[in-house]
Amino acid sequence: MRKTTKAPVTRRLAAAAAALGSCLALVGPATSAGAAPADPVPTVFFGDSYTANYGIAPVNHQDSEKLLCFQAKENYPAVATRHLADKGITLDVQADVSCGGALVHHFWEKQELPFGLGELPPQQEALKDDTRLAVGSMGGNTVGFNRILKQCSDRLRGDEGALLPGGPVDEDTPAAKCREFFGSGDGKEWLDGQFERVGAELEEMLDRIRYFSPDAKPVLVGYPRLVPADTAKCLTAAPGQTELPFADIPQDALPVLDQIQKRLDDTMKKAVADAGADFVDLYDRTGSNTACDGANRGIGGLLENSQVELLGQKLPWYAHPNEKGRDIQAKQVADKVQQILNR
Repeated sequence: MRKTTKAPVTRRLAAAAAALGSCLALVGPATSAGAAPADPVPTVFFGDSYTANYGIAPVNHQDSEKLLCFQAKENYPAVATRHLADKGITLDVQADVSCGGALVHHFWEKQELPFGLGELPPQQEALKDDTRLAVGSMGGNTVGFNRILKQCSDRLRGDEGALLPGGPVDEDTPAAKCREFFGSGDGKEWLDGQFERVGAELEEMLDRIRYFSPDAKPVLVGYPRLVPADTAKCLTAAPGQTELPFADIPQDALPVLDQIQKRLDDTMKKAVADAGADFVDLYDRTGSNTACDGANRGIGGLLENSQVELLGQKLPWYAHPNEKGRDIQAKQVADKVQQILNR
């Protein structure tokens, strides 16, 4: 098994967090005519920051060891569970182990927390013999989307991007050359290798869900679209904001980011199809709610302040779903789960 671990950490906050020491231990589709299950459905939610809904306050402090997972109390698993309850479908949530910074292999390997504040067990340990649903988003960190963003942004290569794990793919290539870098040569070769890894690891993850929970229905949740088809919309700040949605990323690089995200969506679809699992395709349903859609945006701008504050400092959204985006995620997930249970 591979053993590499990464977790988000801000350079600007690291010194303060270290000083806190032990104190930081705190810290859709139509349904069929079938009847909904009468008994609660044992469910496990897993995933990365898009399942945890990084950026939405308040953060879940119930498990102090997981504070730095930035798991929102009102993340899409919680909201989707309520939507389903309103429809007469009760989920018995056995666990929500989603954590910011999680890579696909953290489903079966430990995830180290920043600042040396411990580690989390593999997410698969939440699965039980009687688990019937396993739902979550994985793949974005493994493909290296944070590193791709840094490859395209000088600002993210500095302190403003310190929360994002990893550095640019090639720090010697200027951010302004992002489009060319990923179009050929070493950049294209690196990207091809990343997608090969994502496909293989998603396949392994889905196999493990079936192994540990033989009766479970795996549901892989895709990622909402970040960049619109018309990138000219990204040249205007959202209402009430001063930063552009993608900060200093060149406009000619934005279609490249969208192509990479579409390729990830297709890779996830293939893994799900091969495994006979289910997929929630958010990319295809969020073209009007990208980071550049102004008041309708479901994605917080790259350097727009999120709702989360740590040590008195607001953290950026880093292109994660805001409350509107979270609600879109929750509705699509609830609709898919209802469809599955009514088969």
